[in-house]
Amino acid sequence: MNAEEQRIERLIAMAERLIAVLESDIAALRAGKPRDMRSIEPEILRLTALYGREASGFNPNAAKSASAELRRRLADATGRFRDLLGTQMRLLTRMRGATEGMIRAVAEEIERRRAPLSPYGATGHAPRQSGAMLYNSVV
Repeated sequence: MNAEEQRIERLIAMAERLIAVLESDIAALRAGKPRDMRSIEPEILRLTALYGREASGFNPNAAKSASAELRRRLADATGRFRDLLGTQMRLLTRMRGATEGMIRAVAEEIERRRAPLSPYGATGHAPRQSGAMLYNSVV
């Protein structure tokens, strides 16, 4: 096995490991348990960074010398990885939108309850309170 074939095998192995993590994350998100996501574990973050470096340095022209089976496996693994990554991102975006909507609704309700019953402001309207809440936007 030449150096390019070894590199392809490494990329496939890393992609398959990341695929398993993404499948686990997607299952956790669908179950409503984002805290069970594995992609935020330090080991997986390191693997993701390593995969990114390996993939960015990969020369597709050099892969032409690899066997058709190896090229097919690489295409399958990277395609599945991209698809699952897209699914994970869509679920995270939905969850973030829902969470931010709930936070906004709670803040508005708190602000409404804190508003005085009879406004005496210069404009005839009650002064608007911020009702600010802190929210970590990282899901």
